[in-house]
Amino acid sequence: MNDSATREATVPPKEPSRWARLIPLALTVVIFGIIFWRIPFQAFWEAVSGARLLPFFALMGSFSLCFFLADSAVLTALIRWFHGPIRYRELLPVRASTYVVAIINTQLAQAALALYLNRRFRTPLGEITSTVVLLILLEATNLIFFATLGSAAFPGGAPAVFFVLPAALALLWIIVLGIARGRLGPLGRRAGGNVLLSTFRKVRLRQGLAILVLKGSVFFLSLLVHARALTFFGIEIPVLPLLAFLPIVYLVAALPVTVAHLGTSQAAWIFFFGGYAAEADLLAYSLAAHLTFMLANGSFGLIFLPRVYADLFSRRTERADH
Repeated sequence: MNDSATREATVPPKEPSRWARLIPLALTVVIFGIIFWRIPFQAFWEAVSGARLLPFFALMGSFSLCFFLADSAVLTALIRWFHGPIRYRELLPVRASTYVVAIINTQLAQAALALYLNRRFRTPLGEITSTVVLLILLEATNLIFFATLGSAAFPGGAPAVFFVLPAALALLWIIVLGIARGRLGPLGRRAGGNVLLSTFRKVRLRQGLAILVLKGSVFFLSLLVHARALTFFGIEIPVLPLLAFLPIVYLVAALPVTVAHLGTSQAAWIFFFGGYAAEADLLAYSLAAHLTFMLANGSFGLIFLPRVYADLFSRRTERADH
């Protein structure tokens, strides 16, 4: 490893400024302010009080566990392919601990994961970032695929603009892979060797399809879980609208603009499914589902957090001794 790569491998990412940290909090407050301006709190509380919460928590908690196990499997595969050997059970605590950090700040959770992999493999942070970006793009591809499938099967119910998304995504894949592999003329020749595109140079079609199959399986499970969990709040939404709009809800909720993705998720549920249930019921359901999923994953992280800290501390001690 040359000197520049060594420096990159050891320098942690810059922390965001105080103003940058306050923006998500401000947006979260504004979004909820608008939501509760439209929806009386009394109606929201009645929707929560009338829900069958015990079976709801049991179902959503079980799904959270399945998601955690599958999410860790995807991450394990990517690390093995592009960074080095690692056991699934070794990565489980690390992935769980990032869920705790994600409750506070999603970007901080990604940085924590990158730093762990940096210390575990001595891999430059740019290469790790490339793998994270690949995973994000594959996740977006998975959701846009199902959104397009649902929109096509639900004619007249989904905005026509949804069909622009798959074309834009395909173009993005062509551009990124073309540049990473030195194609597309001068741009590819100049930027193709960038460390942030390192994983895109290595990835193969079968690897991408394997990730999409696993992610697709998790999405189908979430579709079934939500279809059932909604009934515990007295809400009935047909499968086709769920298939068409749930991926878009996930995409909107994933935007790193609010605290713990709160606010955007609730607004998306109300916007896309407002024709199938009362807004207060949708707010109650989406907030309960979001908090249950977030707190369940956070609980997994708290269980494993001491082990992760001990692992990182022991590795630092070993390097210091050498």
